[in-house]
Amino acid sequence: MFACLLSGVVLGIEARLIEIQCDVSGGLPTFNVVGLPEKEVSESRERIRSAIKNSKFSFPSGRITANLAPADLRKEGVGFDLPIAIAILMATGQIAEITERYLLLGELALNGEVRGVRGVLPIALETAAEIDGLIVPWANAHEAAIATDKPVYPVQTLVEAQRFLNREMEILPVSVDRDALCAGEQPSFRHDLVEVRGQLQAKRALEIAAAGGHNLLMIGPPGSGKSLLARCMPDLLPALSLHEALEVTRIYSTAGMLEPGASLVWRRPYRAPHHTISYAGMVGGGHGIPGPGEISLAHHGILFLDELPEFDRRVLETLRQPLEDRSILISRAGISVRYPSAFTLVAAMNPCPCGFLGDPIQACTCSMHDIRRYRKRLSGPFLDRIDLCVEVPRVPADDLFGPRVAETSACVHERVSKARGIQWDRMEDDEDCHSNAQLDGERLDAHCVLEEDAQQLLRRAVVRFGLSARAHVRVRRVARTIADLANSSVIRAEYIAEAIQLRTAGDAVPDF
Repeated sequence: MFACLLSGVVLGIEARLIEIQCDVSGGLPTFNVVGLPEKEVSESRERIRSAIKNSKFSFPSGRITANLAPADLRKEGVGFDLPIAIAILMATGQIAEITERYLLLGELALNGEVRGVRGVLPIALETAAEIDGLIVPWANAHEAAIATDKPVYPVQTLVEAQRFLNREMEILPVSVDRDALCAGEQPSFRHDLVEVRGQLQAKRALEIAAAGGHNLLMIGPPGSGKSLLARCMPDLLPALSLHEALEVTRIYSTAGMLEPGASLVWRRPYRAPHHTISYAGMVGGGHGIPGPGEISLAHHGILFLDELPEFDRRVLETLRQPLEDRSILISRAGISVRYPSAFTLVAAMNPCPCGFLGDPIQACTCSMHDIRRYRKRLSGPFLDRIDLCVEVPRVPADDLFGPRVAETSACVHERVSKARGIQWDRMEDDEDCHSNAQLDGERLDAHCVLEEDAQQLLRRAVVRFGLSARAHVRVRRVARTIADLANSSVIRAEYIAEAIQLRTAGDAVPDF
């Protein structure tokens, strides 16, 4: 007796259709799962056996072979429990022949309950053209429904799935109103710029970084407000588009990090890993198929690295390629997966180990040797990929005790959203480029045309500060963002001047 149905597996954030082939024949009682399964797939045999028996179905006493095709593709995860169990019931005649091409996913508890699994959204997105519908756990129903127009049937138990496929009960497909979800998400302003005393230059740099997606480094003594400024940045950014939200949700679904009951990630990610993070934690990895790391979990959002020089240098150097390519290819024995990593890097550091170099009140206690060794933890190529560098000095007493006169995050958010809208309109025909930080090649020449005096100023700055070719490009990108914030179609000399000042602001800190 033979049965065949469909399931899916996630490789990175991509998905592949898997054919579940089940053969039940005479012979000694055995249950084998073949097709390059990982350990958790092989362990499914005991879960399936108990679930079938405890659901009052007959478990065959002969030889059972379940093949997961294609056989040369590594399979991991617990989502194959439900389709293998259903295939066994079909092969033994307890489920009639199915004419529809349903894709099944779900983990089975020993009592036959169907539990949620990770990776449902990318599987639903990638396989929609090849199936007639999906049968998934209740916990994943909305996640699947938002990714496909095919009917999504939620089940809570193995018995429900069996009765539905035998047409003994009706299950209404889950529907999701995407427009309502999009309209219902509003910025929360959990951390408002009003809370930050003083630091006008740092706030200006934060606004420019948010408006163009530029990388930002803040340098200043402890307690000057660097971390609070970074926490304010996600709410300055415009809301995710539906396409961006689906990309982010694919990553979080693959990592199993979707919040319970959530169907889509609408909030810009904000990731702030500790400086003791490992190489694999930052770029991704793990047992079996490599999972996403912090740089991918920050996709379309903010990656904040506090105490930047305290991070392992090898970890920081791994960021150089993702900062340029906006993706990361993770290669392991027998498999390679690519994760997107279009994040904005926001970093903070002290000017020296004690943190008070150049402070007008508290004297620095570090030797020159300590300062040089501290600075050398950051390589030149890494720093060259940072667009904006701003000093965040000690907050004066007058600002601490005076009235709050700063702009709110809502005001800055409105300007940033308008600037981002200008960039989207400018690059509407380019699917891979939606912010000024992504401009390169012909797009850079087309959208970053300088006035004559602006071009001469930039030429003098390249000579004066020894700017590299990469730094020259990044200054033009930042100037384009400043022009967008000013609602100007041309890049004037004053925009170039501000971009150069923010590029070289680290020179204001002694010995930087």
